[in-house]
Amino acid sequence: MTKLTCLCILLSFFLVVAVFSEEPLKLERKIKADTDAKTRVEIAMKYKDVPVEVKETDTFLITTSKGKIKIVLYPNDAPKTSRNFKRLVLLGFYDGLTFHRYVENFVIQGGDPMGTGTGSSGSTVPLEAKALHIEGAVGLARGPDPDSGSCQFYITLAPQKSLDGEYAVFGKVIEGMKVVRELRKGDTIESIELVAKK
Repeated sequence: MTKLTCLCILLSFFLVVAVFSEEPLKLERKIKADTDAKTRVEIAMKYKDVPVEVKETDTFLITTSKGKIKIVLYPNDAPKTSRNFKRLVLLGFYDGLTFHRYVENFVIQGGDPMGTGTGSSGSTVPLEAKALHIEGAVGLARGPDPDSGSCQFYITLAPQKSLDGEYAVFGKVIEGMKVVRELRKGDTIESIELVAKK
């Protein structure tokens, strides 16, 4: 066996070890409140295919500059949208972002890394418009394309029947509607965390 052959075998071995020893991506906080929009999107894209399980008992705490809100998701009615939201939450994607839209008696909307209503997480979710827009419904904002929902979410300030069948409702507020009603354009999403699961 020549030295060149030995060297090739040795290099192949180290290459195989390197490939198989690479740790799988873990969904954990990778984004901080001061992370810029471009980096948020890059991180979200890197982790967009990491599997995540959502249960009806999962509870999320949204801490805002006006107070705290608790929500639960609808994994049965909107499984892909719920998984997308939970994945972004676990990465810390929403921390430090703002509510960029407020319409009285309609919605408060946030979660855009650009803060303008024009940004996304870099990937989209197909429309899952099954649940209804009750007061406190948490829905996924989108553009003209029904399947263009990404990371921007809204909370309804009153029932919105005109949105039923057009937008994906993927959760609801279970505590803190008083805080939701006090939110305005420019208020901050300090953090969103998964606080209870079974």
